[in-house]
Amino acid sequence: MKFKNLNILIISLASVIALSACSGGTDNPDSNGNPDTELDSNTNENNETESDSQMDMEHSDSGEVPAELREAENPTYPVGSKAIIQADHMEGMKGAEATIVGAYDTTAFAVSYTPTNGGEKVENHKWVIKEEVTPSENEPLESESEVTIQADHMKGMDGATAVIDSAEKTTVYMIDYTPSNGGEKVKNHKWVTESELSND
Repeated sequence: MKFKNLNILIISLASVIALSACSGGTDNPDSNGNPDTELDSNTNENNETESDSQMDMEHSDSGEVPAELREAENPTYPVGSKAIIQADHMEGMKGAEATIVGAYDTTAFAVSYTPTNGGEKVENHKWVIKEEVTPSENEPLESESEVTIQADHMKGMDGATAVIDSAEKTTVYMIDYTPSNGGEKVKNHKWVTESELSND
């Protein structure tokens, strides 16, 4: 009888020890080496990297234009009118409704350049205009011409050396619009060309 009671006591003690060991593994979810904690940390780092990258691509909202830029006399889209954007220079741009802030007759250039702040090379950026590059007096500037950008539409653009990819004599527009993907309103976006706008 004594042995039977002893066996019951040993089994009970073993059960209590086993339960304690099991609960000990779940009472400390933040212990070192927890994969969930490491994943959260990596996710935060990735989010910060993406956020920094998006900040680098932010467009300047300055409404200033070069003093020598000539306003269009009879633009297809007058100042204050609305148009639909057919270009996709930035995320959420295509299909958005634009309000025309300015209209100017000039030559628009698509350019490739390496930002002065050490960012990655930008290919075929649309657009900078002839009044925003030097030497603009040597027109006609053509594809493969090398120029210095004197505009700050994007971070690292001002002062960068660029190669002209293409040139288009046209009316360019400065616009306000709310992105079609629900982003914040963009003010004084420079530039879209006449062919990148439509009435519907």
